[in-house]
Amino acid sequence: MKGAVYYSRQEADRNQAFIEDLQKESIKIGIELELLTEPPSDDHDFILFRDRNSKLSKQLEQKGYRLFNRSAVNEIANDKLRTFEVATMLGIPAVPTYRADKILPALPLVLKTRSGHGGSEVFLCHTKLQADEVLNKFDPTDIIAQPYIESNSQDIRVFLLGEEVLGAVKRTGPTNSFKSNFTLGGSVEKYELDSTQTQQVQKIARAIKSDYIGIDFLLTDVGWLLNEIEDPVGARSLYVTHDFSVAEKLMSYIQNQLNKNGPAN
Repeated sequence: MKGAVYYSRQEADRNQAFIEDLQKESIKIGIELELLTEPPSDDHDFILFRDRNSKLSKQLEQKGYRLFNRSAVNEIANDKLRTFEVATMLGIPAVPTYRADKILPALPLVLKTRSGHGGSEVFLCHTKLQADEVLNKFDPTDIIAQPYIESNSQDIRVFLLGEEVLGAVKRTGPTNSFKSNFTLGGSVEKYELDSTQTQQVQKIARAIKSDYIGIDFLLTDVGWLLNEIEDPVGARSLYVTHDFSVAEKLMSYIQNQLNKNGPAN
């Protein structure tokens, strides 16, 4: 079996350790896994798509490649407004989210680009002037607005492989930051979901037919609120807090899915 893992060139450099783990675990189960930073020019049984580019993923699917995750998952996860709409449809508690060119919540508020990730392009605005500066910097139709919700710079990231919960981590942001991202200097610890939380994340994975995603929830006084879906999701915090290889589980999952359903082409 021959497959590929696709990254942008910049992200491939940043994720070299994970790529090497994927290739090592692939060899163990008889899969030849090639790293691609350009669209493929030959046949592959599957592509593990690790880029935030739903247009490219859709083009690859149209050419007959079997992608993990599907282009539809990539599109939803990389559009925060679409993510909120899906959560609302499923009855999952979520951070209220609005198009910034239509509605602005009361101050303080948070403005984000619809496709930002890793804590980038997220702005806490205490004044109208601050909000106007953000809206003037970006296309307002590409900005979503959310009320600022106090969470003590903490959130929960849940990792799912199909409908299986691989694990969850509690992330706490660095001092003087409202962002909880581990890559921005925050800390992480293992987190155990309760039965209701497990049912909610599995409901999301089932609805969007995802393969491998992360789902982020803000921790609040009234329970957790869905904030974002991550595709591709980084596994650094999961490796730190759990004692298994994410790459091993991911490649075994891909092999099982292909054995069950076959490649798309």
